[in-house]
Amino acid sequence: MGFLLGVDTGGTYTDAVVIDEGTDKVLGSAKSLTTRPDLALGVGRAIDAAIRTSGVAPSDIAMVSLSTTLATNALVEGQGGRIALVVIGFDEGELGRAGLADALRGDPVIMMAGGHSHSGTERVALDLDRLEKELGALPAGITGFAIAASFATRNPAHEVAARDLIRNVTNKPVTCSHELSQSLGGPKRALTAVLNARLIGLIARLIAACEAHLKQIGVDARLMVVRGDGALVSADLAREKPIETILSGPAASIAGASWLTGETDALVSDIGGTTTDICLLRDGKPMIDPQGARVGPYRTMVEAVAMRTWGLGGDSEVHVEAGLTGGLRLGPKRLMPISLVGRDYPEVVHAALDFALASDLPAEDGGRFAIPLWTEVPEGLDPREAAIAARLSGGAKRLGEAVLTRMENPALARMVSRGQVIIAGVTPSDAAHVLGMVDAWDADAAKKAMTLFARRRIGSGDRIAPDGKTIARAIIDQLTTQTVDCLLEAAFAEDDLDWPDPATLARHPLTLAGLDRHSGVVRMQLSLGVPVIGLGASAPSYYGAVGERLGTRMVLPEHAGVANAIGAVAGQVRMQARGTVTSPGPGLFLAHLPEGPQRFSGRDEAMTALRDALNAEATAKARAAGVEEIRLSHDTDLKEVEIEGSPMFIEAEIKVTAQGRPRIAIG
Repeated sequence: MGFLLGVDTGGTYTDAVVIDEGTDKVLGSAKSLTTRPDLALGVGRAIDAAIRTSGVAPSDIAMVSLSTTLATNALVEGQGGRIALVVIGFDEGELGRAGLADALRGDPVIMMAGGHSHSGTERVALDLDRLEKELGALPAGITGFAIAASFATRNPAHEVAARDLIRNVTNKPVTCSHELSQSLGGPKRALTAVLNARLIGLIARLIAACEAHLKQIGVDARLMVVRGDGALVSADLAREKPIETILSGPAASIAGASWLTGETDALVSDIGGTTTDICLLRDGKPMIDPQGARVGPYRTMVEAVAMRTWGLGGDSEVHVEAGLTGGLRLGPKRLMPISLVGRDYPEVVHAALDFALASDLPAEDGGRFAIPLWTEVPEGLDPREAAIAARLSGGAKRLGEAVLTRMENPALARMVSRGQVIIAGVTPSDAAHVLGMVDAWDADAAKKAMTLFARRRIGSGDRIAPDGKTIARAIIDQLTTQTVDCLLEAAFAEDDLDWPDPATLARHPLTLAGLDRHSGVVRMQLSLGVPVIGLGASAPSYYGAVGERLGTRMVLPEHAGVANAIGAVAGQVRMQARGTVTSPGPGLFLAHLPEGPQRFSGRDEAMTALRDALNAEATAKARAAGVEEIRLSHDTDLKEVEIEGSPMFIEAEIKVTAQGRPRIAIG
């Protein structure tokens, strides 16, 4: 038995909680603003406050576990480092599949001949000399590389050779597609590798910040990281495969929801600053998405909980719809709330808002601000980006002072997408400050910004609202409406009946009439058949109205604001290894082992060799993560067809899972 420290870093807050494993009691918890670019500040403040309130000595912490929504948020918002993709044995047309072209966002691609066949034999030799020349011609500012070769899951030799060369030449992190998934489908594997390469710097900085602070305060315990399927992995593995931490925060929230409430069947809705994540809890467990985690527009090959994620949160951007009557829409992008930037840069914010309010006209820049997120000016900026960076060198600026011409708007957008700059503007968090629902930051700045926002004109020429309080109420109502839509969409998708198009059904007039309890010639009533567990710091502020609208019980547990941090220490290590046996011809069987294909004359012999290799691989991974008592399980998918009454072998896929609790010990 020991004391466990759970940490969850989200887009807005970093949470920490100390739990007594012997009694299953929360001894102390704390929240701190997530601090960018220096994540160590927010992580440290949350950890210190949680340990202080718990009364536990840092040296008595036996295990630390970290979950995060930073990777999920980055994919939803289209952020991340600038990468280069090396594709081997693919043609141009394949770059347009699986959303790969959109994910690249114009980043460079090096196309090489090579790759292997379905049986793992080399099709064309890989020209490493040419690859080295191509690397020398890449633009500045590349933060990492992704490699995808044709049929690398059958033989990874070309990906491995390219990886070793790129690491030697550039000293930058490299992601190979075969290291992330053993499934076929080259473009989808390439997409997963691209997203992983984009996230490496972000997750590495978070882990480094956490490790450095733990060492500083005297916590000598193993650091684990929550994977997207809720399992725990070592910090070193998370550094190499940050894509596996997408939906890490939501996966931890599911575990935390079950731990906090004891509910076995419920919809869990976790609202953060950037996203709302919803998952169905059945018999106390979440389902795993068999098609791979989907985040924003991307369907990856990462195994994760069947979580639905929307770009809707307390810090969502507020849009005014076009048309005569106007209307509001929230998200999917996150802004820094005016109330928060007003707290951090009071002189800049209040001076700009007071100046804008002195005129009866709406502010040309919307009363927004640009805030730099760097400690040193980033490399690889073009001239327009460099000009914006120079203006922001002293800190936050009114948007109209950061960008002087329309020609610079795309440059700023690129800097925002790379996570170098964040825009501050009106958000639901500001609306909550105006209405007195929360009082965490600068409410006066929020009131001024909301008054300015209310002056916006709709298609009829009228103001969108008579005053700031009215538009604030409308923003909170819109958050309720969109949250209800999200929950209904998830409910229709998870219902026992195979409903077509859950998104359309959630917004269908008949659905809305049922929620309204319409009673006329037709009487209608619709409600959820399971309770909703509301998680997140802002859930108590927003979710009461959501439960009323859906006609269901809303469960808001005492520690809802730190549920992710609680779930981070409630999981187990679960490491997997996968492989395939194929048969390229009569009497020939290939076991596609981690080091390459090996020939056998018998099916059972090949499958036994593969199973032994996968047992060793999964066990080694689990031991490296600190598991001593390992449980192995096997899943074999044997594909055969019957020809003239006799079975004919096609292929077999074997999955080995090694799981157990990480060692709870000091050191």
